[in-house]
Amino acid sequence: MSPFAVLKRYLPQGLYGRSLIIIVTPMVLLQAIVAYVFIERHWQMVTEKLSESVVSETSFLLAEYEQMPVAETGTRIASIANDKLSLSVAFLPGETLPKTPSSRGTLLDRSISDELRRQIGRPFWISTVDYEDYVDIRIQLSHGVMRVLALRSRVYATNTHIFIVWMVGASLVLIVVAILFLRNQIRPIERLAAAAEGFGKGREMARFKPSGASEVRRAAAAFLDMKDRIQKQMEQRTQMLNGVSHDLRTPITRFKLQLAMMPDSPEIEDLRVDVREMERMLEDYLDFARGHQGEVSEPTDLGDLLRQVQDEMGRGGGKVALSVESEDDMIVPVRRNAFKRAVVNIVDNAAKYADHVWIEARRRPEGIDIIVDDDGEGIQADELEAVFKPFYRLDAARNLDAGGSGLGLAIARDIVRGHGGDIILSPSLRGGLRAVISIPI
Repeated sequence: MSPFAVLKRYLPQGLYGRSLIIIVTPMVLLQAIVAYVFIERHWQMVTEKLSESVVSETSFLLAEYEQMPVAETGTRIASIANDKLSLSVAFLPGETLPKTPSSRGTLLDRSISDELRRQIGRPFWISTVDYEDYVDIRIQLSHGVMRVLALRSRVYATNTHIFIVWMVGASLVLIVVAILFLRNQIRPIERLAAAAEGFGKGREMARFKPSGASEVRRAAAAFLDMKDRIQKQMEQRTQMLNGVSHDLRTPITRFKLQLAMMPDSPEIEDLRVDVREMERMLEDYLDFARGHQGEVSEPTDLGDLLRQVQDEMGRGGGKVALSVESEDDMIVPVRRNAFKRAVVNIVDNAAKYADHVWIEARRRPEGIDIIVDDDGEGIQADELEAVFKPFYRLDAARNLDAGGSGLGLAIARDIVRGHGGDIILSPSLRGGLRAVISIPI
């Protein structure tokens, strides 16, 4: 896996988190670079000036001692250095410089060494690591060694924490400001996304109004216009279907009345069966064309709805033994009658070719699954998706819409998808077919 793929896995997925990273990261990086460059230059300049001052004082004390290099002079100079210059000075007759190498590599080492070479020009040895609070400087004299212990704070810039605090504090202020302003810019986008999602699930969104930046307002206004056009189109289709339904039911009703007035005979009974089949097929066609419109979503307890389906199918005198299991708190906004029709279509299709049907409702973090299992013959894997096509019929032993219009599963999936969900078919562990109706919360 590439580093970019690993990094992408841990980056925020939402627009708010990504926008925050895009805005804050360059500011923080720029401030860190500027602060680093500034601190580095400040550190170097201050350290060089402090080292120059200490070495100048050391050079002055050395010159005073060399005018009269006796013990009394060394004692007097050491006293003056300690009282006036905060330096600990000692003159060590007969001593030589240590054999171990001098400290090297750090900015302080380089700064003191350069100043010792420039101002004193004698062999020297320094250590910046032997003592925590002091710097050890030793200078070779003709008859001994001059040793100077200088406070580290006198030769080294130690106030860098101020700049670090300033950098961190300023970065936090920038992050807080970005969070507050960006939150207000992202919120209208989130409301637009929630409104579009709710409309896709068939839920009302009367309180939604365009807000935010001009681009977001344009997108929200376009969404509302699209919503109004879709609703007007659905209303027109509903009105047309109501008219068609009325016009077609009238001759069918006359057929039924005329057949009822005729004497009973095998031919007349066949005609009556054909008329009933025609009426049922007409209802299926109209239901499929009408879809799930005309009904408002309302909070519905799916456990109660499934038990109603069980009771109704039980009263029908069917041979199927239904078993319903559901968890608590299965309330979700749905178009109750339409959704019940979808569940009935699935259960009825299972009941035609099975001795037992099991229904179970399960809650997921993001939705609810209604699982319908049966112990029938099942269908081939390559036809699990094809059976949802309108008017599709199976040639195998199990035809999910045998004797019908071939629209039962198509109507069921159309209703469930109108709620933002879907229906998936698969082989059941009980030997037949499993249908999973998934809807989001």
